[in-house]
Amino acid sequence: MKKLVLIFLMLCFRAEISLAQHNQELQEMADQDQQSRFSGNIDWVQLNREDSLRRQRVVELIKSDSLITGKDFYNAGIIFQHGIDTISSSLAVKCFGKAIKMDSTLNKWWYAAAVDRDLMRRGEPQIYGTQYIQNESTGGKLQQYKIDTTQVTDEVRIYYGVETLAQQQEKERLLNLKSPGAFYVSSGSMEETLKLMEREFEKGPDAEYNVREEAINSFGYQLLGQQKLQEAIQVLELNTRLYPSGANTFDSLGEALRLDGRIEESIRAYSKSLELDPENVNAKIAIREMETSTDPR
Repeated sequence: MKKLVLIFLMLCFRAEISLAQHNQELQEMADQDQQSRFSGNIDWVQLNREDSLRRQRVVELIKSDSLITGKDFYNAGIIFQHGIDTISSSLAVKCFGKAIKMDSTLNKWWYAAAVDRDLMRRGEPQIYGTQYIQNESTGGKLQQYKIDTTQVTDEVRIYYGVETLAQQQEKERLLNLKSPGAFYVSSGSMEETLKLMEREFEKGPDAEYNVREEAINSFGYQLLGQQKLQEAIQVLELNTRLYPSGANTFDSLGEALRLDGRIEESIRAYSKSLELDPENVNAKIAIREMETSTDPR
């Protein structure tokens, strides 16, 4: 009987944790932390001040036992990750470690990145391979921070969402490629930017600009975020021509066309995405919503 009661209490405890609400204030602070880093021109003095205030507030929330769910500890880790000393980096490791133990569905990459950054702050080699630094001796190019490759296997890296050692070498090359977005800003011409991307695509591995599918897609979304809808559509259309087998590429184009009110074209783009990836739930929903809204019955 006692065993049954204990099992019942354990189930109730788990249910209580699963039903617990995430700390909304903490979520908003984590969102602000991320948004401030993707806002274009960053005032680092102001951002460092805001980061410091966020860290102070998280410490207060921890002391008052206000962190309940795995997502709470995850959000706290994001805020500590951008600290400037080993106290913050150590707290980031602890928060992310606890977060993924409580909720295995959370992005595990953050834990690996926190461990590596904490080791880097202590002057020790990283072990996963997530940290890159600017090397002034090579003109400010990004270079992978020193790494001890014997501590972690590639299988473990993959588990934590980190590239294999071979992939990390390629990543370093890609990180030092020029940005089509930067060319667009300096030239002020979308026509010239599109031509540049086509030329660079033809160069293959000798390209000086990052014109990989994911990079062009990201550029398109940056333009969407800047309310430059027509320019975004041009970039995303080019991406579908350069990468005709990319399901995500057509999905992104479908989204942009839908925002522009070009419903039939949007449905065609989403349909192509669905053809390439039959499991694309987002495309299925978007097509259904648009077909329903245009149904004359």
